[in-house]
Amino acid sequence: MPELTPFLTKDDIDKKVAEIARKISSDYQGRELVLIGILKGAFIFMSDLVRHLTVPVQVDFIRAASYGSETSSSGTITITKEIETDVKNKHVLIIEDIIDTGLTIGYLIDHLKSFGPKSVRVCALLDKKERRSTNVSVDYVCYTVENGFLVGYGLDYAENYRNLPGIYHLKL
Repeated sequence: MPELTPFLTKDDIDKKVAEIARKISSDYQGRELVLIGILKGAFIFMSDLVRHLTVPVQVDFIRAASYGSETSSSGTITITKEIETDVKNKHVLIIEDIIDTGLTIGYLIDHLKSFGPKSVRVCALLDKKERRSTNVSVDYVCYTVENGFLVGYGLDYAENYRNLPGIYHLKL
């Protein structure tokens, strides 16, 4: 039976998301901004983030698979749902739940740049820098985390635990 140990409460997350939203709103004042959420993990974070933003945004999603039912990335990235919004000459902010090796986000940055946006930046709920295997820049980070496998608030293990309101360490 998996063991869950509390890591971040819903209240902690709410405060940090509101803080990051204020910074994003300030940075993108007067600009045309498109948020691209990475499915499935980022949908809860992105939903909360959008409600705190004070600048107009368009919202779209992309889905990239690299984990399956494992606890580490397979290293192979496949886009299984493409964006539908025209991002040419717009500012793009990719919304991700967690960045670890950097392979997926690096791939998606390059992919989205091919559509001709003015800029592509990254906002992540969690940044696991210690596992980084490629050099990627994360512009907005709610929390920097270390080892351990995390679930809840959109993060999953084999499609389970996304619905938890906080974030937990999962011990299998």
